[in-house]
Amino acid sequence: MEKLTFVTDDNENVDLYVIEETRVNGINYLLVTETDDEDMDGDCYILKDTSAAESSEASYEFVEDDTELTAVGKIFEELLDEEDA
Repeated sequence: MEKLTFVTDDNENVDLYVIEETRVNGINYLLVTETDDEDMDGDCYILKDTSAAESSEASYEFVEDDTELTAVGKIFEELLDEEDA
């Protein structure tokens, strides 16, 4: 599992582990969790890339819009189901 370190608005470092990634309508999304232990149940979050196309560094924000969260969540669910099959 890939570990990414994010810097919060308060300048704190937070490590999150990428479970899956996808691209929807030209936007990159990450499904992440706070733990790298695959056997533990942890909270999952969906992040979306909000950086400009010409930017060399990605900038991710938590998806907070319920409609977007539900739609992208279903895509991640399908991707994870395919991996388990």
